[in-house]
Amino acid sequence: MEAAPPLASSQSGFFSSSYYSSSFSPRYFHITSLKFKSRTLPIRCSSAGDNVVTLLDYGAGNVRSVRNAIRFLGFDIKDVQTPEDILNANRLIFPGVGAFAAAMDVLNKKGMAEALCSYIKNDRQFLGICLGLQLLFESSEENGPATVRGLGLIPGVVGRFDSSNGLRVPHIGWNALHTVKDSEILDDIGNRHVYFVHSYRAMPSNDNKEWVSSTCNYGDNFIASVRRGNVHAVQFHPEKSGDVGLSVLRRFLYPKSSTTKKPKEGRASKLAKRVIACLDVRTNDKGDLVVTKGDQYDVRENTGENEVRNLGKPVELAGQYYIDGADEVSFLNITGFRDFPLGDLPMLEVLRYTSENVFVPLTVGGGIRDFTDANGRYYSSLEVASEYFRSGADKISIGSDAVYTAEEYIRTGVKTGKTSLEQISRVYGNQAVVVSIDPRRVYINDPNDVEFKAVRVTNPGPNGEEYAWYQCTVNGGREGRPIGAYELAKAVEELGAGEILLNCIDCDGQGKGFDIDLIKLISDAVSIPVIASSGAGAVEHFSEVFKKTNASAALAAGMFHRKEVPIQSVKEHLLETGIEVRM
Repeated sequence: MEAAPPLASSQSGFFSSSYYSSSFSPRYFHITSLKFKSRTLPIRCSSAGDNVVTLLDYGAGNVRSVRNAIRFLGFDIKDVQTPEDILNANRLIFPGVGAFAAAMDVLNKKGMAEALCSYIKNDRQFLGICLGLQLLFESSEENGPATVRGLGLIPGVVGRFDSSNGLRVPHIGWNALHTVKDSEILDDIGNRHVYFVHSYRAMPSNDNKEWVSSTCNYGDNFIASVRRGNVHAVQFHPEKSGDVGLSVLRRFLYPKSSTTKKPKEGRASKLAKRVIACLDVRTNDKGDLVVTKGDQYDVRENTGENEVRNLGKPVELAGQYYIDGADEVSFLNITGFRDFPLGDLPMLEVLRYTSENVFVPLTVGGGIRDFTDANGRYYSSLEVASEYFRSGADKISIGSDAVYTAEEYIRTGVKTGKTSLEQISRVYGNQAVVVSIDPRRVYINDPNDVEFKAVRVTNPGPNGEEYAWYQCTVNGGREGRPIGAYELAKAVEELGAGEILLNCIDCDGQGKGFDIDLIKLISDAVSIPVIASSGAGAVEHFSEVFKKTNASAALAAGMFHRKEVPIQSVKEHLLETGIEVRM
């Protein structure tokens, strides 16, 4: 896809690197009480010789989810250490994440490319995921004019989506498949959505039509899956596609099994609007990690004790939202800006436990920045992000640090390549980087009174002001900065953000609806997906934001935590109003 991977993994036999070293000493972890419900363990395969999946993991991004899905379905994992491990595999899964060129470089240097080609040419049981599909093609244009050679097993060139016609890139979200031939592993999808996240794709042609088993439409019809004999590959992420995705993995792992239960039929036809459940997580005054919710960012109860509002346990709530149909789950460590995030062991444990049973995308944010601890040890933001990814996150959300980066970029016009946003985007791909914007309205009488982009507001200000600009804040909304939300959004897109989480302090916790003026301003200004946040209190608020703006997703917290409106009710309402959603 779009970024060079770090050359290491704690779970891969390929290499070692400081990005993934075990240098995060326990003395930096401040462990608080954290209790988890006992979980039902998956049933193991009965035959000791037939319960192993060989995994080709070269250490980029979140492969923990693939591992968890494989184990959930009853299989053990053997990591590829040598080319012989590929050749000796009974079944091989290649969950490619990162950049085409970097992946090919690794495969060639380690002698894996030749072994992989031999394995596939001999019609051995193989499943490639995302980049694991793209590498099967002849080449990629990911590095610009200098095309990079792939494995050359399937005719065609992997190219970038064309965003010139308004298409939002990366392609992020739940989209429909159009099956063109029998694939076996897709048999149980039943016209339901699967999850994609990528900026590059391969196109069907007469030369590769014998391989193509399904396509997906996003601007044009691109190749969503291929199949020839025992060789399969998919562009979407089955490990992040809920029960539908697990059915794909199950069909691959148990190719000879028969399904007596007819799969549930869906109505997927195009890219769906996403409904995201957000969990604001922090330690309370007793040291327990809890989910809370603020009222204009104030999370304390209006009582004599002034205690932190406690709305539940994060792992349990995330699991319930997955069951309820959330398209993604976001964890925001709302006090992460204060302390060293890697010292927050419970938050990392929350990710690890959640990813064992929640098979939709997980985002985590809070305090992702460069940090020097009390002992003078320097940690880069890339190290911080790497630990989150290794713990189960699919995307990380950057807040305050992105504001400072954008301010400097606007002032100098220089991309240093050293900022957290640029580094993480380069290593993991821009689809893995979300920028969280926390603005508040500043009402004005004349848009020419300020240097920032202002809009005419639907509801005038307290003194009848007809315009407002949106001032960005840092440190949990505590400090205003001399930059507007519009200017910030444009800057971070140029610096490598793949998605924007757009909050509004004025609407937070009010339950009166999203700030349509703000969301329309930003979603019209950028070509990356925008997530609407802050203010949801009724199902109608979701249909309003999707009909009046170009938001790709809408997020809510308090209304779900307090069980005021179920996720399923939101989706049913959206369907009734003609808006495509995943059911």
